Amino acid sequence: MDESTSQAYEDEIQALEEEIRLLTEEYEEIRQESTYFSNEEILKSIKSFQGETQGETKGHESLSDLKAQLDSLETDLSFLTAFTGFDFTSHSKKTVEKTKNRTVQKHRVSGKCHSLSFQLEFQLLEMQNNEKVSAAVSDLSIIMDSGEDSNMSKFVSSTEERGDLLAFFRSISTYAEWHEHRRCTFQHFK
Repeated sequence: MDESTSQAYEDEIQALEEEIRLLTEEYEEIRQESTYFSNEEILKSIKSFQGETQGETKGHESLSDLKAQLDSLETDLSFLTAFTGFDFTSHSKKTVEKTKNRTVQKHRVSGKCHSLSFQLEFQLLEMQNNEKVSAAVSDLSIIMDSGEDSNMSKFVSSTEERGDLLAFFRSISTYAEWHEHRRCTFQHFK
């Protein structure tokens, strides 16, 4: 075998090894990513599952007990949505880095608070020292339709800079509630 043929085979082997490495990384990302679905998708899946298992009871609990638990959970979810005004429509989580003491995850969350839609994207760094776990938010990005309200735009910008999710959820809840009241009031006078 001449040297050029040998070099061509080695180049091909290296290209295949690189392709295997990239595919392995992609597979790991997909496997680690978990996506949560909207309420409608969950209910559709539940109804589909109920149709498949009609008449079948496997496990320790009866079908009626499971239905009662499901009804209770749906009631709790409805209560929390009505109480807080938050309706999360989607959430995805992707692990970016994981070591023994450190985990970095990228989160995407979208939903509505009363009538205001929002989308959040952020990284969550969790550090574990002994038995204590600490978490920090970084790279916070908030997308909202704040319309003509410059104060809301300023608030979103400052919240992104500080990476303060708690302040965002507290403030958006109050703002959205009063925004809804103002909208209804203006509708009343039209």
